[in-house]
Amino acid sequence: MALKLRVMAPNRVVWNSEVQEIILSTNSGQIGVLPNHAPLLTALDIGVAKIRRNEQWSAMALMGGFAMIEKNQIIILVDEAEKATEIDYQEAQETFQKTKSDLARAGGRKRIIEANLAFKRAKARPEAVNTTTSSKISD
Repeated sequence: MALKLRVMAPNRVVWNSEVQEIILSTNSGQIGVLPNHAPLLTALDIGVAKIRRNEQWSAMALMGGFAMIEKNQIIILVDEAEKATEIDYQEAQETFQKTKSDLARAGGRKRIIEANLAFKRAKARPEAVNTTTSSKISD
């Protein structure tokens, strides 16, 4: 049995196929979803979705959103999403390093919040690539 996964951003359908399993980062921690999962509506945190399809793992950087799980269907609505295969690792790593130093220098509450959000978004992209290139999914 499989799960029907659809990941949608405002400008495109990012993923639309059957999968065997997905691991998502929610606002309250990671969850794994297998066939016959209980119905659930949850907010998603910025992070990496790990997807098992045809016994192969793939990854996707998700920039927050919502997931609805019901009757072996998962619908994910996000502001932005990138498959690991679409990410330029060198550029993602450079952006991550820049946001890391920006966060360290941020002053004032508003600037710290903005820098932390940029840091989390930048961190998810190289993590997605690293997850895909590693031989095993690990946390």
